[in-house]
Amino acid sequence: MQATQPVHRDLYIDGKWTQSKKGSRLDVICPTTEEVVGSIPEGTAPDVEEAISAAVRTFQGPWSKSRGSERARFLRAIAQQMRARRDELAALETLDMGKPICEAVLDIDDGANIFDFYADLAEKLDSKQWSSVDIGPENAQDFSTNMRYEPLGVVAMITPWNYPIVQAVWKVAPAIAAGCTMVLKPSELASLTCLELAGIAQEVGLPPGVLNIVTGLGHDAGAALSSSPRVAKVSFTGSVATGRRVGQSAAANIKPSTLELGGKSALIIFEDADVNDAVEWAMFGVFWTTGQICSATSRVLVHSSRLPAFKARLKERSESICIADPHTPDSRMGPIVNKAQYHKVMASIKQAKTEGVPLLTGGGRPSHLQKGYFVQPTVFTEVEAKHTLWTEEVFGPVMGVSAFETEEQAVAMANDTNFGLAAAVISKDEERCRRVAAAMEAGIVWMNCSQPVFFQAPWGGIKESGYGRELGEAGLTSFLNIKQVTSYKAAKRWDWYPGANS
Repeated sequence: MQATQPVHRDLYIDGKWTQSKKGSRLDVICPTTEEVVGSIPEGTAPDVEEAISAAVRTFQGPWSKSRGSERARFLRAIAQQMRARRDELAALETLDMGKPICEAVLDIDDGANIFDFYADLAEKLDSKQWSSVDIGPENAQDFSTNMRYEPLGVVAMITPWNYPIVQAVWKVAPAIAAGCTMVLKPSELASLTCLELAGIAQEVGLPPGVLNIVTGLGHDAGAALSSSPRVAKVSFTGSVATGRRVGQSAAANIKPSTLELGGKSALIIFEDADVNDAVEWAMFGVFWTTGQICSATSRVLVHSSRLPAFKARLKERSESICIADPHTPDSRMGPIVNKAQYHKVMASIKQAKTEGVPLLTGGGRPSHLQKGYFVQPTVFTEVEAKHTLWTEEVFGPVMGVSAFETEEQAVAMANDTNFGLAAAVISKDEERCRRVAAAMEAGIVWMNCSQPVFFQAPWGGIKESGYGRELGEAGLTSFLNIKQVTSYKAAKRWDWYPGANS
């Protein structure tokens, strides 16, 4: 499949393509070729303010009072256009951030399905309005209580580069379903498909000001957006360091935030696991999207009795992965997103070697690829808690393997981290899987698999992996103000103070 060249897009504000006030643009560098393939506008704080103003105006108009069924029509129309342009969008995603085209196609399909999912929930929201609450027979004689579900307002959204369009859809679709308006600031490292999403919104007639997109640098456009007192909520996905600043900015304005941050997730493989299955899931848990996944199960804990067979099979399978131009259909691993991230991953590998951690396979650039930010699938063994590789997120195709003896020891090792996004366990004993899943300190736990994500279920972490939930019904609820309305309905006077009324 040939890469689609990006369309020259500007900022998308109030339903129109608008040049940035600064007038400058940022180069788009393809991580596969290291060549400039396009540019995006460099939005700054004044552009953010203009976008917020547009979102405020639209929210204060009919949009926030529209029915869910009306909003559902827009959501389904966007889904339809995403499917119609699937190949083009997938090729742009691969060109922009380097993920294999087979993965990018799945991302576009997933994004379209998410819009349809929230269209259904938007319609159901209509029937929930003014729904009654059981307040007990002793109270129901005099009172009735009903619920309203109302949009929060203008939402600030800041998304990462590893899943550009999918992460945007995770936020945009439920916000539209709720009746919010929004300003989206995608990562400057991968904004192309988000700008195309704006084009689709324009094509289907989404009212101006509902979706506004300002591309630019995080320290300028992103900071201005997250700190604005005019936004009702901030939804951020990215690093812990940036998430901490975003959360503090929102808290300073007494505004809620949803933070989905980093991870250093563990995968526990017990002695009864099938080695071939365990290796496949271990690889998928770390090497999918070239390891650029916040939930990557990069700490692999293997029962000592299975470790020799596991390592032998893992080495063989890791070295068989097709690392190639991600636009080719056989590619299963593409490049790291950019030069800076490539050097960060290589520095982590070098640090592990310096600390004396045994290298099982990988650790360098594939010999057949002289251009592009490619890294071999890399596996270190005998990794200990004292090693940097065991504690710090690499965000690349680097796995650490360690042995354990007992279930209690494995769980303790898995939970010995500042992160708490995900975890996984592999065993033929279902009761043990459930027991370990319950003991894991994480927002998501996979049993006998790693990394499947279903938009019908909530997603989010604990500890330094953030707070709040996206996807599922929780993803919609996070953009709603849940209002209680209680009425006094008795014919008799409320006469709490006898004699006070004539």
